[in-house]
Amino acid sequence: QVQLVESGGGLVQAGGSLRLSCAASGSIFSINAMGWYRQAPGKQRELVAPVPSDGSTNYADSVKGRFTISRDVAKNTVYLQMNGLKPEDTAVYYCNAEVQLLPGGRTYAYWGQGTQVTVSS
Repeated sequence: QVQLVESGGGLVQAGGSLRLSCAASGSIFSINAMGWYRQAPGKQRELVAPVPSDGSTNYADSVKGRFTISRDVAKNTVYLQMNGLKPEDTAVYYCNAEVQLLPGGRTYAYWGQGTQVTVSS
């Protein structure tokens, strides 16, 4: 049983900041990658930023320069520091993890429950 628990969402005024956290727990052998997605009402889920095992990332153009993703591999935790928030950042933010349950086994995508971020203008 693998669970991803997100926290840190809330209501913030435009220009404000939030820090999202996501911790994975359960019977995990390894996590190959983690990342943050978001889904605004009526829109498809989009990738905000990934963090593969090599530590690289590729921020969505809409958040470059404002968001910073980081990962604590030992704690199976990923963070998203969001600065300079804009109303268009309003969405449910989801944590994703590519989880390997057994050594040499396949990876499975797990998702958190989502945390609401609302940015008021």
